[in-house]
Amino acid sequence: MAKDTITQTTSTQLTDEEHGQDKHRLGPLLCWAVVFADIGTSVYYVPGILYANVGKLAGFFVFLTMSVFVLLTLKYAEVTQRYPQGGGVVTVAALAINKWVGALGGMFILVDYFLTAAISGLSGMLYLSVVAPAIGPYALWITVGILILLGVLNWVGISESAKVSLVGAVIAFGSDVAILVTVFTHISFGDFLALFTQMFQGRAITPVAILTGFAGSFLAFSGLESISQLSPVMKTPRKKVAGMALLIVVLTIGITSPVLTMLSTILQENEAANAAQSTQLISLLAGHWGNTVLQTEVAISASALLVFASNTAIIGTYHVFIALARLEFFPSFVLQRNKLRNTPHYSIGLAAGIPIAILIAVNADIIILGDMYAFGLLGAFTLTCLGLDIVRYKERKLARIIAQHLPERQRGKHHGIGGAQMPAQDVLRRADMVSKEFVLGNGDAANTGVELDAVAALAAASQAGYRSMKGLWYSLNFWLGVLTTVLVLTAWTTNLISKPLATAFGGSVAALGMGVSYVVYKRHQSRGHAPVIPTGIGSYLPGSILAVLTAGNPHNDAVINTAIHTADGHPVIFLFIGKPAPDTYHPPDIFEVVDPYLDDAEAKRYFGRAEHQAQKAKIQRRFVYRHQAPGTVARFWQLLRPHDTIVTAEEAPECVDLNPDRIRYELTPEGKVAHMVKNW
Repeated sequence: MAKDTITQTTSTQLTDEEHGQDKHRLGPLLCWAVVFADIGTSVYYVPGILYANVGKLAGFFVFLTMSVFVLLTLKYAEVTQRYPQGGGVVTVAALAINKWVGALGGMFILVDYFLTAAISGLSGMLYLSVVAPAIGPYALWITVGILILLGVLNWVGISESAKVSLVGAVIAFGSDVAILVTVFTHISFGDFLALFTQMFQGRAITPVAILTGFAGSFLAFSGLESISQLSPVMKTPRKKVAGMALLIVVLTIGITSPVLTMLSTILQENEAANAAQSTQLISLLAGHWGNTVLQTEVAISASALLVFASNTAIIGTYHVFIALARLEFFPSFVLQRNKLRNTPHYSIGLAAGIPIAILIAVNADIIILGDMYAFGLLGAFTLTCLGLDIVRYKERKLARIIAQHLPERQRGKHHGIGGAQMPAQDVLRRADMVSKEFVLGNGDAANTGVELDAVAALAAASQAGYRSMKGLWYSLNFWLGVLTTVLVLTAWTTNLISKPLATAFGGSVAALGMGVSYVVYKRHQSRGHAPVIPTGIGSYLPGSILAVLTAGNPHNDAVINTAIHTADGHPVIFLFIGKPAPDTYHPPDIFEVVDPYLDDAEAKRYFGRAEHQAQKAKIQRRFVYRHQAPGTVARFWQLLRPHDTIVTAEEAPECVDLNPDRIRYELTPEGKVAHMVKNW
């Protein structure tokens, strides 16, 4: 092990500033375009689907759910900051809860993507039939052909472009606004207000009706999850960029989706009740209140954007397949790339083939597809919200511990000259310093999702005589987040009961996926390997054992076995120091998960062995991954404060700066190791 091998860089990626590549990343406008190109397409098929379930109340329920959508955007903006490696619900659930919940989140998002590809592609062809009615009877098979073509294009390697998304999103939003302007030039404001009264005529508003309508209308906001998967390609600061992008999303969706849903269902009741025309309501609305030119433009632009959304879903699907395989939950064959185009052909084939099978199975019934949608979408929302709540709770718990370690006069016990308390800015500065003593640098924060500035603000805010608006905001944000989780969970559980087909389909796909994951996991385990997802330390662990593993070291097994055999009830932290981070930087693809650990086969192999043996020994363990770079082994050791640090004998001379009380050597069957003992 080379001297000074630990870096404070995160295990997910180096900072954008270090790479100097921020200018090539996506700003708020392009992030908005990618998200709106997904969410914005929902308005083309949601009104007809909702009308079939709740009648003229479709617009009301979209308005109602819009409030929860706003709360969701706040949480998703935060997710992009806390988890810069991307991965969305898979990463959040795996790191905040555990790896199996992360795998389950992956199954939920796959169900969502399968149905997005199917329903968007079919809706695109149905809108195109407004211009070319002859294709109507063949919409199913034309959609199948389109999905096959999209699969071939992805095999060729034609990647998603945010700039193309921007063109499509601007055209779609412009068309939506043009329809609204056209309608409002034909009806007075009084007539518009009267529509709200018409919504509630002829239908009883019962608690059950409100719950089912509220749950079903989340379909209007499918696509929000894509913002969290843009983290690796997003400019910094990510939370600010994501927040601005989602603010634009909220404004553009808020202006168009609820109003268009209301107008298209109330002003066109006959068309909404007609099975064929209910899939073309927005284009028909444009033609009825405008002219043929506007109707044709809306039909063509909607068709193009829906096909584009279908392609986005295919890209998202095969990236989830790849992420799950890199996490060792899916078979490795999905990672294989063809020699001709270097694209993951098996993953792409599954991503395009499964939506085709779904379309054929339901005989292109868009109402059934809409009902099936609810399971995966709300399941992914729920796990993401829950995972973020857990991380925020850990921050609050850590802040309480840190507050107890601040100087006494900062706790309001008037010590010092004249009994003066420390100034507010010094309290916050001291709290920030103490928080870094409890959490091993920002690297671990990025891996667990814990943010040290949040911890410091919460710790400082608890001090007598100190009031922090930021601390108050963190508390308010926490409880708003809990409320959001409860509302989303309520919607999901309602759909589980009210939409049995969605539950049966989504549950079957999720169960099948988890079954595959379990089989793959057991196969690894039978070979003495248990997949691991590294996380941070969380706080200092006095009395623990630090086991240092290094790249290219043939005696790592000696360190692993010794650490486990000498644990004696104490937690063991396995630290793997990978090869130096590469100097070259290659911009990631949209929706790609960027985590160097997942590409480090040696680290995964040794961690897998350690986890397998630790499971059998039933010891507490944690895993941390770092790139080898000029850094601070001693700092890591000092902050963790382990009782015993175990390294190979060859590395012991390079670790004298740890300043242990004594060094004890042990000869094991796998090699000689050194115990660097320290009584703190």
